[in-house]
Amino acid sequence: MKKKYHFIAIGGVGMSGLAKYLLQKGFEVSGSDINDSKYVQEVKKLGAKVYIGHNENNVPNDCIVVASTAIRDTNPEMQKAKALGLPIWHRSDLLAEISKDEQYFIGYSGTHGKTTTSGLCSYVMEKAGLKPSYVVGGMIPELNTNANATQDKFFIAELDESDGTIVKYSPNLVVVNNLEPDHLDFYTNGLESILETFETFLSNLRENGIVLANTDNEGVKRLVKHFSITPLAHNAKFVTYSIGGNTDYSARNIRYEEYYTTFDIIHNGQLMTNLKICLKGVHNVYNSLAVWASLNESGVDMELVNPHFATFCGMGRRFQKVGEFNGISIYDDYAHHPTEIKATLSSSKSFKNRNVIAVFQPHRYTRLQNLWNDFMKAFSDVDRIVVTDVYAASEEPIEGVNSKAFTDELKEKIDIPCEHLSGSISEVATKLFPTLKSGDIVIGLGAGTITNLGKELLALNKEKAGVDN
Repeated sequence: MKKKYHFIAIGGVGMSGLAKYLLQKGFEVSGSDINDSKYVQEVKKLGAKVYIGHNENNVPNDCIVVASTAIRDTNPEMQKAKALGLPIWHRSDLLAEISKDEQYFIGYSGTHGKTTTSGLCSYVMEKAGLKPSYVVGGMIPELNTNANATQDKFFIAELDESDGTIVKYSPNLVVVNNLEPDHLDFYTNGLESILETFETFLSNLRENGIVLANTDNEGVKRLVKHFSITPLAHNAKFVTYSIGGNTDYSARNIRYEEYYTTFDIIHNGQLMTNLKICLKGVHNVYNSLAVWASLNESGVDMELVNPHFATFCGMGRRFQKVGEFNGISIYDDYAHHPTEIKATLSSSKSFKNRNVIAVFQPHRYTRLQNLWNDFMKAFSDVDRIVVTDVYAASEEPIEGVNSKAFTDELKEKIDIPCEHLSGSISEVATKLFPTLKSGDIVIGLGAGTITNLGKELLALNKEKAGVDN
């Protein structure tokens, strides 16, 4: 690999993770970003030279330039790289190149759960002293990082399917959590397009590879059925998991308590362990089962990692508690797909006798349009729904696809109070704050600026406390 890399938008969670990995391996790294951030500060501490603002003079004359899909050709650093004839890599190209040199590559994929599963796997191995290398798509709060580079056997990564670049990877073992219609601006034929991409991806596994597949999910079940008549390459095999099913691995005797969940793991009819986790919701039973099975299939000593499942409290922005005041608890969650929202809100059932308020920021006009009817069915297990304006993520508005129209239709379809609060997240917080009372649970949902809701509400409370004093 070349020794010098320049990242355009180095402050993203995914890009900063790749930069950290390179820095820990001794590569020279520079980069730029529009804003300073904790991710920028972290790579700077490791030795990266970071510029705030994009400028053609930031680009070295002798490097590989790394950019994500979000970087446009009009970016001055992109234009400079092209003028110099420098190699320009998508971040997936870099991750694929990194993974080639790793001895045993475990990848986590699927429409939902890949950040949690890759983070959980990295966490339990780290805590067990197994020294994995990893690059994941979110912060692991207990480890306070999203990447690590070592010289040991295992490499763990989150494999993103959103733009089709997942076909570049060749893991030893891949977990397919689930497959559902999403990113329909790219996958124009919906699930059919996604399945075609995964068929290509799975044909690239390393020799004697393993696909760990959740056959409770209809999309994954279709994938498994396809490969039952079309053999995987390189002697790879499918290993299945489910909740209570007749699969290679299954979770049974699940007990949901207020602060933890326990379940038995059965492998080929044999009780392997009773696992304790502190994550909420049935989706996290699937996530934990997938990680346990993937490590067992990879030959890890499970006695070393088992105790650490109970101390993993989730990834950043995955049902993350971000504040509390006057008996009001605020949570932040990245959920922006109907299935993810259902899963997050089902977790709120563990809050006994609390008033749960879901604050949903639709992410992208195209996603709201394509999954409109699914979003209508996503909200339950709460006492009140607030819908903010759409977070456009650089998209142009679509006529008739907006939060007011969505809220008006939602009101007609469900028996839960719904309202649309317009304006910035700061303005939404200002309107929401006076309506909150002790015992309320506020859950922000979305992949955009909704993550600032907790900070804004805490600031309003501090301001009010100052006035009252």
